[in-house]
Amino acid sequence: MRVKPSSRGCCWWFLVVVTLALVYDAIVYTVQKKTEESEGAAPITGPPGAIEKKYADALKIAMQFFDIQRSAELGYCNKFSWRGDSALTDGSQAKLDLSKGMYDAGDLMKFGFPMAFTATVLSWAILEYGGQMAVVNQLDPAQDSLKWITDYLINAHPEENVLYVQVGDPEIDHGCWERPEVMSEKRPLTQINTSSPGTEVAAETAAALASASLVFKSDSRYSSALLKHAKELFTFADKYRGSYSESIPEVSTYYNSTGYGDELLWAASWLYHATGDKSYLQYVTGKNGEVFAQWGSATWFSWDNKLAGTQVLLSRLTFFGNKDTSNSGLQMYRKTAEAVMCSLIPDSPTATQSRTESGLIWVSEWNALQHPVASAFLASLYSDYMRSSGTAKLSCNGYSYKPSDLRKFAKSQADYVLGNNPMKMSFLVGYGENYPQYVHHRGASIPADAKTGCKDGWTWLERKEPNPNVATGALVGGPFFNEKFVDDRNNSMQAEPTTYNGAVIVGLLSGLVTTSSAVPSFT
Repeated sequence: MRVKPSSRGCCWWFLVVVTLALVYDAIVYTVQKKTEESEGAAPITGPPGAIEKKYADALKIAMQFFDIQRSAELGYCNKFSWRGDSALTDGSQAKLDLSKGMYDAGDLMKFGFPMAFTATVLSWAILEYGGQMAVVNQLDPAQDSLKWITDYLINAHPEENVLYVQVGDPEIDHGCWERPEVMSEKRPLTQINTSSPGTEVAAETAAALASASLVFKSDSRYSSALLKHAKELFTFADKYRGSYSESIPEVSTYYNSTGYGDELLWAASWLYHATGDKSYLQYVTGKNGEVFAQWGSATWFSWDNKLAGTQVLLSRLTFFGNKDTSNSGLQMYRKTAEAVMCSLIPDSPTATQSRTESGLIWVSEWNALQHPVASAFLASLYSDYMRSSGTAKLSCNGYSYKPSDLRKFAKSQADYVLGNNPMKMSFLVGYGENYPQYVHHRGASIPADAKTGCKDGWTWLERKEPNPNVATGALVGGPFFNEKFVDDRNNSMQAEPTTYNGAVIVGLLSGLVTTSSAVPSFT
């Protein structure tokens, strides 16, 4: 008798399929879990990996803003038809050549404090990510831009205890709207010295020159000159302590310093990396560290506060087997760096609440993007230190996070800048299809053939048309906390770019363009 086929056969096959699927999932889960658990356990070695095109494209664009900001005789360096020679007589009244350097932002001032910070961060980016830059042909442009600043900084230090920290009068400068190529106003010089000290700017300049001495170590003569100036400036900064905001009160309107202890530690840290002289390490881990380091307190990295950068920079010594890693002060820097990293990872129990609804780190209305980009740069560095040293986990109040969590955070901030935001706007000028058209930048807003000068140039600020020139690579101030952006030339709070913004975005993009092992030492 034939038995009517029942559903038992189908069920049997169904059970087989389900069982196999469960076995497969278990194997995948186990492998994945093993991979996650072992991430960072084995150091990352070898040359840079696959290139992430969007970050490579963005890096090539960001690097160009340094060209736009240059002063002096540009010659073959001029890559923009609307830029030309400018500020050729800067420094002449003191018989100095201060024609080089870079304009600070959309204006035509040379402010030594943020310019030196720009150089230090650019040096750091090159030292850490020069290999990645080279893969996308951006190492030479980065070194060239750095040297344009360090040449200026060397000339600005004509005597051991004298440093010229500003070229131009801000009131005169901000009373004009003109192209740098036609400016004819007086360009007075401002200096610090033993009777008018400026510890923070002298120390930051020392950090810039010390770090650059490592970048240019293949040119022993130039590297030695940089290091000589760095040592002298650090001694000057430390011996004649005093804030330049107090010595020169007028600078407080533009780049007011909130203290100089962080710059002293920052400079000494770079000098230790550049020289190996243990006295600099003792400087940062001993009494000065106890007084200035704010161990255990997470801070933001910026032109005004270098503590978080110092903590990350000194942490690399503990990651890569420095023989002084048992130093208790050095361990405190690493512990504090870990606190900074834990504050950045979004789901960490100690995550900062200073974020927009879409996850952008938020600290200040003015130049809002400086802090998230700088934070992401530090996170990228710390992630690479962990991966390259075989450090699998970062502990945040009992919760563990991987190097990839830090890199994910860094990418989230970079992606926001590049257009993954509620406005669908790229804040990096020239990247993507939708970026600011009314950048608060004099040279970009005035045609190269315009015949206007200081006062009649204001008509170009007020024009309704977009800028005639594209300030390629400019990272503008960015959105408000409510994630709105007003693309208006008069809106300097949001629409003005800065050279130091250029440094941190170049550092971040260089870290994300591809992956490779971190160098154990800069020397």
